[in-house]
Amino acid sequence: MFKRDKTQKKPPRPRVSFKERYRCFQNLLSENNAVLEIMADMEEKLSGEYLFDMQYVRSNCEKLAHKVKIIIDNLNKISHEKYKELYDLFEKINSEIEAIVNKKRKIPVSDFVIPFENITKDMADIVGGKNANLGEVKNQIRLPVPDGFAITTYAYKRLIDYNKLSKKINQKLLSINLNDTQGIINISKDIKELVLKAQVPSDLETAILNASAALSRKYPQKIKVSLRSSAIYEDTEFTFAGQYATDLNVALEDIIFKYKEIIASLFSPRAIFYYKSKGFYEEDMAMAVGVLTMIGANTSGVIYTQSPDGLGKDIIINAVWGLGRYAVEGTVTPQIYVIKKDGSQTILEKNIGPQEFMLTCGHTGVEEVTVLQDLKGMPCLTEPQLKTLAEYAVLIENHYSRPQDIEWALDKKGSFYILQTRPLKIRSKHVSMKLPDLKDYKVLIDKGAIACRGIGIGKAYFVSKDEDLNTFPEGAVMVAKHTSPKFVIAMGKASAIVTDIGSATGHMASLAREFQIPTILNAEVATKRITPGKEITVDAVNGNIYEGAIQELKTLYKREHLFKDAPVLKTLAEIAKRIVPLNLLNPDDENFKPQHCQTYHDITRLAHQESMNEMFGITDGMGPKGAMRLAARMPLQIYIIDLGGGLKEDISSQVARVEDIRSIPLNALLKGILSLEWPGPRPVDISGFLSMAAHAPLHIPANRGWEDQLWERSFIMASREYMNFALRLGFHLSTIEAYVGDNINDNYIRFFFKGGGAGFDRISRRLNLIKEVLENLDFEVKLTADVLDAKITKYKRSAMERRLDMLGRLTVFTKNLDIVLHNRDIMEQHIQEFLKEHVS
Repeated sequence: MFKRDKTQKKPPRPRVSFKERYRCFQNLLSENNAVLEIMADMEEKLSGEYLFDMQYVRSNCEKLAHKVKIIIDNLNKISHEKYKELYDLFEKINSEIEAIVNKKRKIPVSDFVIPFENITKDMADIVGGKNANLGEVKNQIRLPVPDGFAITTYAYKRLIDYNKLSKKINQKLLSINLNDTQGIINISKDIKELVLKAQVPSDLETAILNASAALSRKYPQKIKVSLRSSAIYEDTEFTFAGQYATDLNVALEDIIFKYKEIIASLFSPRAIFYYKSKGFYEEDMAMAVGVLTMIGANTSGVIYTQSPDGLGKDIIINAVWGLGRYAVEGTVTPQIYVIKKDGSQTILEKNIGPQEFMLTCGHTGVEEVTVLQDLKGMPCLTEPQLKTLAEYAVLIENHYSRPQDIEWALDKKGSFYILQTRPLKIRSKHVSMKLPDLKDYKVLIDKGAIACRGIGIGKAYFVSKDEDLNTFPEGAVMVAKHTSPKFVIAMGKASAIVTDIGSATGHMASLAREFQIPTILNAEVATKRITPGKEITVDAVNGNIYEGAIQELKTLYKREHLFKDAPVLKTLAEIAKRIVPLNLLNPDDENFKPQHCQTYHDITRLAHQESMNEMFGITDGMGPKGAMRLAARMPLQIYIIDLGGGLKEDISSQVARVEDIRSIPLNALLKGILSLEWPGPRPVDISGFLSMAAHAPLHIPANRGWEDQLWERSFIMASREYMNFALRLGFHLSTIEAYVGDNINDNYIRFFFKGGGAGFDRISRRLNLIKEVLENLDFEVKLTADVLDAKITKYKRSAMERRLDMLGRLTVFTKNLDIVLHNRDIMEQHIQEFLKEHVS
């Protein structure tokens, strides 16, 4: 990202003036705060609860590298080139990060086509996840699978390379913003057009046509085929359910064009959103295609080898008349059968509703027809057929040693075929929650199938066409007539999903579970009873939908980490090891030296401390040369440097008293600080003590006590109207910068706060306490993980002085407060205490 030219030896720079050093120091502090904010944001993303993609990782790594290098540059200007070795350490860390960010998957060299007879599950890199699993079912489990062949990922690479599309596609994909739905649609259209216009190279076309001819020769009659997507990660831990194209009942003479259609579907808007939100690299998205003899299904459906919500181990079979697309896409509500998984194959439950329409093979392609009258309301499957499917389900689950999501078809001759199998995600077993008193809330709907448990609150937003997804508002509840895998493009914004028609075994249900969106399907009357724009509460735990917002319900149900298994999260975690950990804790430790820097955080910590020492002339614990010690009633070592007009002239000693200060903002801040008694040790409960111990430095020098460890030096730079106070208080760092004068347009206060000595929940409560108080004082406050950044601008001098007074009081009031904030009620009590005594 940033490389230094080592070949040319530069002459030593001339010593810079104090004015230039001060400018560099200000720049270093500003960049240091920016680095801490980026690191805090990364730590927040690592919780697994936020939506981000590889572009977020790339851009933030680039920003960090740029800012850390600026910090090193400024430190060397301030110190007259004392810390040049930091450049090599920076480049080492930066190179390691670049290697992680820029890693690429290599597509293995293989034949362009491979018959299914030669495919097993360990060939996912070559034939894609779906084809690999289907080959495994055919060749290892020995269950019936349609005849056919796979067009490999190497064939995909040949197509892309031959048309020189890789660079064009990647450039477009890198520019995508996940929150810009219309932008995703526009880029998708451009890329798909590139693919559809691409020329299939002659060697690849010949291989596909030869394989098609060989398949055709096996059958006396003219055959049709289905073309099914099989991307590298498809049907693995990441389902990509319904995100890519499937072409059914294709004539062999159309196979080349249909092949390009499947490849183009790799770049559909919803597919792009899915893989970007999961954090896959562009190179991970190679597409193989399965070409299978078309099964003119009489009945089709899906098997879950156990309940996906963790509530039962029995087999769930969904079935529809005709082709299975209507079952998995949620166009019709399928029949449901629950089969005992104990060898007896006892049918425990049947749910057979009327099916009005079905999908069948036409002359070419597929067509919708009305279900025959004598089939309506009749079971799709006989008892022996259900037992056969249950046996297949057990065989596949046992082979993979985990629950499976299986698609199947029954042809007109009564033969079953397995069309697909993939891992079934099982959520942790739900513990029933005790409901609050809800008698004052109107129940709109109390029926439906829960596809994903959880509580969602928001305004109802009806989706009936693709354009509705483009304008879907953040936090709304999606309400639709029937389910669709297309909904994935708005799942990052939806608080819940409700549909009239749909099945918990469909593609969209799988996606909802993957994105952990509370979802109720087959509610039948949702689009009639729910009013667009009205706030509703979706209780997808107990199966109810209420009018209005019931916040008490949301607090009772905690969802699992949303993206805990996403590749992007694993990549960020690996990168964060080179960025976030802090090993240089104590400036007096013998290891507090450049050569011991292992992370960006180490470099910035060292640079921050050494820049202070350089600016204030402090070395080896001796007194300052260019700064004065501030004598004040505070348990702090504070040094102050006068930038002009900050102190009384002609102070005779090296110690400045409070009455010597002439700086307007500093006087106002100290007035607040000195108006309160500094609190002694807070009473700590056992969990608070353990939390503080867990976050304390591991090494304390033998010649220093715990108290000395906590009170590092703090520094002030001040002029008549300006102040920068870098304060180290125990385990946290804060910076207060202010300009206060008679020109209202110049006035501002900036407050930066990071860290604490307790666990994150208590640190978070102290930060929220500070945030609420500052917002009461009209500050704009941004809170990211354990970093708070607040500012206020363009208030008159007296108003700014009052706020600095309050900020001083708040600094004393919150000292060590995180240790005792063991719940939100205590936090609220302290907020009210401060506001009552000091603000009101």
